[in-house]
Amino acid sequence: MSEDTKENKDTVEGVVVEALPNALFRIELKNGEEVISYLAGKMRLHRIKVLLGDTVQVKVDPYGGRGRIVRRS
Repeated sequence: MSEDTKENKDTVEGVVVEALPNALFRIELKNGEEVISYLAGKMRLHRIKVLLGDTVQVKVDPYGGRGRIVRRS
């Protein structure tokens, strides 16, 4: 199995609705859910900016916690 299919299994696309303090974001997923997410370490390392209205890929925690923004499109 290639990395692309493995990565896409638990990632979901969404739109940034609100920017919260401490680099947290409120993301509205395609299925209508809202999830609070934080930036992945590589995105912080390379200082990739995420703004309101951006489409992002989020890895959602299977236990219902926060999501992790892994890619900005």
